[in-house]
Amino acid sequence: MTVSLYDLSVGSYIQIVEAASGVLKSGAEHFANEGVDLSEIVSSKLAPDMLDFHFQVVCITHHSIGAINGIKAGEFTPPNYPPSSYEELQKLNDETLSALKALTADEVNELGGAKLTFKLGDMAIPFTAENFLLSFSLPNFYFHATTAYDILRVKGVPLGKRDFLGAMKVGN
Repeated sequence: MTVSLYDLSVGSYIQIVEAASGVLKSGAEHFANEGVDLSEIVSSKLAPDMLDFHFQVVCITHHSIGAINGIKAGEFTPPNYPPSSYEELQKLNDETLSALKALTADEVNELGGAKLTFKLGDMAIPFTAENFLLSFSLPNFYFHATTAYDILRVKGVPLGKRDFLGAMKVGN
């Protein structure tokens, strides 16, 4: 069996972004039942020197559909999303899922070998699409999805590993 660029990237993105929708929903329900102000959650961090929940959720989008769009454009930069509410973060995640599901395997697989540059200030790092996705985008994607999940867990949301994993691809 050959694994395609689409399978390695978008297939994985969809699984985790879809799971994140459930995680965010569970968080909203938990906090509503506990009378917790959702703006407190949006600004929550695991450590003083880490970026907040808002940034973590934004990076789920940025390192999934944003990564694919970056390859298409030939350039990827750090995220620049305005502050938003918990509900707006849920909407962003749902829009991300829809955008990922709209991509075709042919559309993504045709990006194989494409060149792009990651730009951060004066720094510019050249990548191929494959190296960018496998060594930069996917690790960042999982890091930020995990951190968002962890912030909700620390705040008391009853979540487990299966909530994070979502619907796995099973079968023969």
